[in-house]
Amino acid sequence: MTTFTHEFNTPLFKKKVSFPTGVFINNEFSPGADNTTIDLVNPSTGRVVAQVSEAVAADVDRAVTAARHAFETAWGLKVPGFERARLLTKLADLMEENIDELAALEAFDSGKVFLMARYGDLVGAIRLIRYYAGWADKNHGQTIETTEMKFAYTRHEPVGVCGSIIPWNFPLGAVALKIGPALATGCTVVLKPSEFTPLSALRMGQLIAAAGFPPGVVNIIVGYGHIAGQEIAAHPDVDKVSFTGSAVVGRKILETSAKTNLKKVTLELGGKSPCIVYDDADLEQAVKWAALGIFGNAGQMCTAGSRIFVQEGIYDKFLEAFTKHATAIKLGDPFLPDSQQGPQISQVQYDRIMAYINSGKEQGAKVHIGGGRHGDAGYWIQPTIFTDVRPDMKIVREEIFGPVGVVIKFKDEDDVVQQANDTLYGLAASIFTKDIKRAVETANRVQAGTVWVNSSQNGEVQTPFGGYKQSGIGRECGEDALAEYTNVKAVHVNLGFSL
Repeated sequence: MTTFTHEFNTPLFKKKVSFPTGVFINNEFSPGADNTTIDLVNPSTGRVVAQVSEAVAADVDRAVTAARHAFETAWGLKVPGFERARLLTKLADLMEENIDELAALEAFDSGKVFLMARYGDLVGAIRLIRYYAGWADKNHGQTIETTEMKFAYTRHEPVGVCGSIIPWNFPLGAVALKIGPALATGCTVVLKPSEFTPLSALRMGQLIAAAGFPPGVVNIIVGYGHIAGQEIAAHPDVDKVSFTGSAVVGRKILETSAKTNLKKVTLELGGKSPCIVYDDADLEQAVKWAALGIFGNAGQMCTAGSRIFVQEGIYDKFLEAFTKHATAIKLGDPFLPDSQQGPQISQVQYDRIMAYINSGKEQGAKVHIGGGRHGDAGYWIQPTIFTDVRPDMKIVREEIFGPVGVVIKFKDEDDVVQQANDTLYGLAASIFTKDIKRAVETANRVQAGTVWVNSSQNGEVQTPFGGYKQSGIGRECGEDALAEYTNVKAVHVNLGFSL
């Protein structure tokens, strides 16, 4: 069976880490059914650094069978909410005890800056698990007033077996997003991490078993989307699929659900988020937050503020300050304390982003800064800003998923709202102004599931997250996510009405 072993010897983390990388089913690791493997490539260097067992259709079926058995015999309605809460809290404790190791795994196979993984992603993931531990015994139904001859009440019952397909940009954060509400409500899970970034999820398998979850409650299998992911979406014994990724794949999952057993589907898809800077904004803060919004995580964020709209009165000042800030961003080894931006995830993603940059040039946009490769190994791209763009350009309309932003001048609120909403997506938006009335009015008019005022990319576990239009279906985080994992049953008790 495959195993990951690596001696970390960096300024920020020093430890030898070793654990199995087989398929994790019934709290045990084993080889995949076909005994095939997937190579893991370190995006900082472009070199193969490890192998994991590849899950195929037979492994998906085995994982679903385990999840179904656990749901019916050892989890679901058979385990009270306070016990689910205890186990989730124990899991959060174990994550906290191993936070540096988990952050190192994130940085190692995703290229994410270690400090961002440690103090951003991991802290958030642990908070998510603790938050849903708190909900495990509080997801109540209601008693409903009807007549004196009837007692009516509702129950919130777990959906059942949930297939969770997660992306590579926030690997462990996405794990927490999926398993937190699923386990809190009594569902069991078949989790498929991205084949690019499976290490932290597989290490989580060990922590899940150590926390005391019954075998089969969480199963973790690493496979390719068109094989393992498709099998999860099509499996007749999967009751729900939660997917984070591209709109193209999201449509396929929705179609597959319709053609099979009409399983519940939650989709968190793409974005082309506007960042709106009014002329009365705090310029220094707007520049810093806007830079985080497009260059954070190397631009690999579905909520990235990739369309930066600046009011004409401060356009030149903003562009000058934004340029200075962007050119000062330090690209470097994710394990160095002064690194601020890592590489793109893969050669495929690197090529895709460069194709968008070339498209912008060909369509007449001006490369204000960047636009090229950084370094001579790995998948590094310079922070890139385009100006002089038109609304019909691909770099304005399509999600690039890299450190590439466009800066656009606008006249007034009506103008910027019209431009901001001129997109297929509606995931997030940022607004910068000192005028609270203007901020609220703009936030109400922008078609987006999340709106930040005078900040960006700083969501909270208590608030719902999801999109309008083609950015997805359903909500994650907050109380709203619980509804995605439960069925509501109405019970009518006749107290004396006779026919």
